[in-house]
Amino acid sequence: MKSYPESVAFLGQFGRFQQVVFFLLCVSIVPNGFGAFTLVFLVDTPAHHCRVPDVNLTENWRNAVIPLRVVNGKEVRNSCSRYRLDVVRNLSDQGYSPERDVNLTTLEEETCRDGWIYSKDVYQSTIVTEFDLVCNDQWKKPFTTTIFFVGILCGSFFAGQLSDKLGRKPILFATLALQTIFSFIQVFSVSWSMFTVLLVINGLGQMSNYMSALVLGAEILTGNVRLLYSSLGTCFGFAVGYMILPVCAYFLRDWKSLLLALSLPCLVFFPFWWFIPESPRWLLCQGRVEEAEAIMRKAAKMNKVQAPEVIFEDYLIVSKPTEPKPKEPHSILDLVGNLEIGFMTMILCYVAFTMSAGYYGISFNTTQFHANAYVSCFISGAVELPAYVSSWLALRYVSRRMSVIGSLALAAVPLYFIQLVPEGYSGLSLTLEMLGKYAITTGFGLMFAYTTELYPTALRNTAAGLCNTVARLGSCIMPYLLELRSYSPFLPYIILGSLAVLAAFATILLPESFGKPLPESIQHMHKRNNIKCPCLPKAETPVAVVLMENTKS
Repeated sequence: MKSYPESVAFLGQFGRFQQVVFFLLCVSIVPNGFGAFTLVFLVDTPAHHCRVPDVNLTENWRNAVIPLRVVNGKEVRNSCSRYRLDVVRNLSDQGYSPERDVNLTTLEEETCRDGWIYSKDVYQSTIVTEFDLVCNDQWKKPFTTTIFFVGILCGSFFAGQLSDKLGRKPILFATLALQTIFSFIQVFSVSWSMFTVLLVINGLGQMSNYMSALVLGAEILTGNVRLLYSSLGTCFGFAVGYMILPVCAYFLRDWKSLLLALSLPCLVFFPFWWFIPESPRWLLCQGRVEEAEAIMRKAAKMNKVQAPEVIFEDYLIVSKPTEPKPKEPHSILDLVGNLEIGFMTMILCYVAFTMSAGYYGISFNTTQFHANAYVSCFISGAVELPAYVSSWLALRYVSRRMSVIGSLALAAVPLYFIQLVPEGYSGLSLTLEMLGKYAITTGFGLMFAYTTELYPTALRNTAAGLCNTVARLGSCIMPYLLELRSYSPFLPYIILGSLAVLAAFATILLPESFGKPLPESIQHMHKRNNIKCPCLPKAETPVAVVLMENTKS
């Protein structure tokens, strides 16, 4: 029986049809780049202090009513308290001077009863300033980021299974519509609660359409073009969106304007529906051979080549009603029902969790890279370009397993070494952190392609969705992981480095997929991957198989 690549070899690898699919799918991923990191600017907290109402105070007392505290060796205004206003007003009325007559440290303090004054040196407004997510409500800031990734987690879980049942193309455009529409509606939020509810719905489509586009392109394209798309094309689309974000945010310092600028242009993607086909592999898997052939004949016209009279002859024979073959229902249970497949899935999920926690942890720490948050974010995005080139080269010339192990090890080393950098060598710290970002991004790019290569067509999107779901758990804990800097600035780095080392050792147990065709069925997957679980006894070779091999020899 001919494989899918053999059946469509008459098209060539990169004709006009493949070019259109390649380019449009990569462009459709751009919104994920800026959508995933918009919260870097939306939830950033500008300098702030208690608002002092317009009361009868001298200028000296108005400047002194906010207590001072020492942060990193510098005196700054307290963000969450002020001296009791009635006491200060009484002292001011009596003519006392705050510099000469009063020991300010003995005065009683109170909370910011009249709200806050926010610095507008960097932002005109963020959701932090809009909804006062500071002081007693400061917990809402990391929770906002976490709830966004919870939405992504749920979307990844359900979209993967729906894509395997309903098709790659409908889910791709449904999730793209979801994130576009709800990014726009968020502009009209009147409360933090409303904003977070809309943010969760936005998150449902945020990375789900990335996975659908990745799998769709990987199943349509073949050979080296498939590798180029899976590693470099999709990732470059994401990185371009990432770098667009700080440019837009620099010119649009108001959070509502930024959301509008990032959501409305996405409407141009919906006409892509008429140019991007459904996955022929998926159609064949569903027994819809005529539809798959129609797509290939249209592709042949675009590429100006002659299609065979019957393109998928072997699939037509298999699907004849005279030879009924019961269709196996596949679900997420197939990923864990078998011990060996479950073992492989468990390792892939853990590696994806580690990659996600490291990637988003370093990326959301971007405002610490440079005094200018916009420059920091752009640098963080730009580092991804060489990282994705590295992942493409690794996918083309190096084994998958060794590539993932190498990227995890290279990420762990600089994260451990950051704590050894002497104070004052910020440039060296930045270099180490960017090296860690480069390595973890390279690994992230590898894992998408690696996962799709290990599973058969019927389970490919479900498996990618499950791994992506578990990966989102890593991004969900990331905001609170970064909060550990209040105990030690190096604690998040140590945790992320340790996770990477463990993931590198776990990857040794995964099967290799380099240079092997995509599996079309679970049986093909078992035969090709030769999964071995160290906790299980080695299976004995059946006697019938031994006799058959001896007969052949």
